[in-house]
Amino acid sequence: MATTPNDYILSLSDEQIENDQQVGIKAIRLFLQSKTSYDVLPVSYRLIVLDTTLLVKKSLNILLQNNIVSAPLWNPQTSRFAGLLTASDFINVIQYYFQFPEKFEFVDQLTLNGLRDVEKAIGVDQIENNHIHPFKSLYEACIKMLDSKARRIPLIDEDEKIKKEIVVSVLTQYRILKFVALNCKETKMLLKPIKNLKSLNVLNKEISTVTMGTPVIEAIHLLAHRSVSSLPVVDENNKLVNVYEAFDILTLVKNGMYTDLDLSIGDALLRRSEEFEGVHTCTLNDRLSTIMDTIRKSRLHRLFVVDDDGKLISVITLSDILNYILYGDD
Repeated sequence: MATTPNDYILSLSDEQIENDQQVGIKAIRLFLQSKTSYDVLPVSYRLIVLDTTLLVKKSLNILLQNNIVSAPLWNPQTSRFAGLLTASDFINVIQYYFQFPEKFEFVDQLTLNGLRDVEKAIGVDQIENNHIHPFKSLYEACIKMLDSKARRIPLIDEDEKIKKEIVVSVLTQYRILKFVALNCKETKMLLKPIKNLKSLNVLNKEISTVTMGTPVIEAIHLLAHRSVSSLPVVDENNKLVNVYEAFDILTLVKNGMYTDLDLSIGDALLRRSEEFEGVHTCTLNDRLSTIMDTIRKSRLHRLFVVDDDGKLISVITLSDILNYILYGDD
């Protein structure tokens, strides 16, 4: 009778699994240190950079038309990188007009330059401006993202002759982890159940949830207050039924819905793009080896941890996985 991967795992002692886990993590760290951010970039890729004088509504259309959630900004006066536009910036715009509805008549005149004033007015973080040189190591890029709590980081080079910055690309946590999953065979050694990985903290996270009946404006406030990019949608029994993402809000904003956001999450999800990648789940007994295999095969940004009945227990983000790879349970 042929043996299965589960049979092999069951044949290992806890000590062997622990040893393999440590060997695997060290190998992945060395891999990240040996590769540059530039190494992750595909041979051919598309890059969209937005001029800071562009109207916010036009920049939104560009993001939606290209099915992207962020874009580097370029200041034409200084010829320098001016930060990264993300879905969070549009959420801040919504909150601004919700607090100051009398300003709404000027919404069509708002430029990307004006976002800093909007964010200052409601007391939130300014546009992300963290960046890294493309020839710096992937390990350093990961540390920068984790330290700044950013999910992506622009790669900025400089033309030595004219002393002007060049936006090369934007590196995401997903792209890094997929690169690791594709090129680092030691991911197969990460066999400890996620419930036993202390730094993932899966059993002690405070998770904000919404239901299909929750008003969108309430979800927007939660996303901003918790600094998260998504909210799990649960039913009355706390079973996971869907996820509401910051990107979903962009579709509503495109249609001019800055202040009238009393519609329910259920109604809003009916307007979701067909490009939606689905909801990914795992259990407490799953292992990082299988999660990395999922990342290799599918585009995902988080996994919701559920029990055998589909009830929500926790969430594991790509930041959690990167944090564990870099720092382990130290």
